[in-house]
Amino acid sequence: MAGTRLIQWLFLLVWALVMLKTESANVSITIVEDAVAKGAVCLDGSPPAYHWDKGFGAGINNWLVNIEGGGWCNNVTLCLNRSETRLGSSKHMDKAVAFTGILSRVQNYNPDFYNWNRIRIRYCDGASFTGDVEAVDPATNLHFRGARIWPAVIEDLLSKGMKDAKNAFLSGSSAGGLASILHCDSFRALIPSGAKVKCLSDAGYFINVKDISGARHIEEFYSQVVATHGSAKNLPSSCTSKIKPELCFFPQNVAHEIKTPIIFVNAAYDSWQIKNILVPTIVDPHGTWHYCRRNIKNCSDDQIQTMQGFRLDFLKALENAGNSSSKGLFIDSCYAHGQTELQETWLFDVSPLLAKTTIAKAVGDWYYDRRPFQKIDCPYPCNPTCHNLVTNKINENTKTLCDQLIETLHQLAGQVLDEPERDNYFYQYREIVLRIKMEWGFVHKVWDKWASNNISSSSGEPLKAALLINYDPTGPSRLLSTIAKQEGIKVNPIELSQFVDFIKRDKLQTETFVIGPNQYLVTSIHENWFCARCMNTSKPAGEGAIIMQTAAFLLVALYDGSIGSASRAMAAVDQFAWQLGRRNL
Repeated sequence: MAGTRLIQWLFLLVWALVMLKTESANVSITIVEDAVAKGAVCLDGSPPAYHWDKGFGAGINNWLVNIEGGGWCNNVTLCLNRSETRLGSSKHMDKAVAFTGILSRVQNYNPDFYNWNRIRIRYCDGASFTGDVEAVDPATNLHFRGARIWPAVIEDLLSKGMKDAKNAFLSGSSAGGLASILHCDSFRALIPSGAKVKCLSDAGYFINVKDISGARHIEEFYSQVVATHGSAKNLPSSCTSKIKPELCFFPQNVAHEIKTPIIFVNAAYDSWQIKNILVPTIVDPHGTWHYCRRNIKNCSDDQIQTMQGFRLDFLKALENAGNSSSKGLFIDSCYAHGQTELQETWLFDVSPLLAKTTIAKAVGDWYYDRRPFQKIDCPYPCNPTCHNLVTNKINENTKTLCDQLIETLHQLAGQVLDEPERDNYFYQYREIVLRIKMEWGFVHKVWDKWASNNISSSSGEPLKAALLINYDPTGPSRLLSTIAKQEGIKVNPIELSQFVDFIKRDKLQTETFVIGPNQYLVTSIHENWFCARCMNTSKPAGEGAIIMQTAAFLLVALYDGSIGSASRAMAAVDQFAWQLGRRNL
């Protein structure tokens, strides 16, 4: 049984990739080769990179630049390890990445920015694009040049059309969210005057507080980051002239100086900060916080009280950003880290709400000046829309299956995953699953409306029955999901599996197929559909079938009658196929 479920999940993931073609599931990488001559390189000396999904329609002159996150490296050893991964070298980056959330090209999931030029800058320097050390140690070949990467990539984008931008929006999550704070004003300076320019920091407002042992672990860590990368000279001088440079890596000490409008999207109980600033593993040797750190619902009353103290510290630090009307706030009470790049939290049926508003709506309204948005949520657990609460069962079920898949695959490869790696794979697979759910929502909505208007054996509708079958023409036969409207017929999984195999054998002219009690013979074949007549019917006018193949589905439509009935049936099938074709499903 476990093996069968694993195989089904593998098929599901393959099908997901096929389905998501039109959602920019594969946005190709662009390597900025010219940057090497400027010394603007990743940790290993390779050129920087970005992914660009071009704008269209009314968004052709609008540019959303998103900075990838991924933590920091604070010493040579960790940076050397990082240089052998996608976070330190363009040699190890995926050649194409999925764009979701604020980067999605689907209007329903990203209504304000879907048709903009959407760029994801890859993060490969380990210091939020602040480092600049001229010398390169020949023993390690490490290049600390993040501050050079930033203008080099922007200049490349300017040469490709961003110089004509009417609207420009800088965003980033986690370490990318910190980068969007530190580089917000420089982004404004690089974009031509006349353009509307704003910034967004998602989960980038890292605060300087003591951990549960009383130590300032994060301050020491940031001090090492700044020293290793030579970041001091690239942090705001208005800050470094007054306090230690490493303190200027904290948004609470620089955000009030930002002149460009910026919105902060953050969870008051930021899960990364809870795990790494408030309760880093080093101060929890007995694992008392282990289950609490993984899921806030597992926390004891005392642990919740400690988290409530962290929230108050966070809100106090946030006050340092100032209360200018140009600044926006979406501070929910979820246990999360990064909410603008995941579809489920950006805009989905389980997205968190603040003042009855999704993050996507709040950000869009704020950017376009439709209304200001400065909202701070009440304390946990007051907000029932937090995704870690409302989708807990979905997440647990998904995680169980994903864990089985990940563990089995990596056991076969002889690899052992640590917790961060496992979580990384889980979130990638969960994102695919959630997007499949979203597409199924669309398909079911269209299906219900279409079926009610076209299928009935007693009211003279064009069809007496229809089936919609998930279909991957490149993979083995499987029936993970089938939706149907049937009148007077029974179809079992074995028959449907045999029917799918019949389609894949592509011998339509020499074989027959069975649907329910009837056997059919193909009578005409067209580019992506064919017609068939029932061979064993007792009805005088006969019975027929039309089978239409789309990118991800087989639509089987059954009807009674002859030529006139076939024409009406074909019109009905074509109508539904057109609806699916709008999403390339």
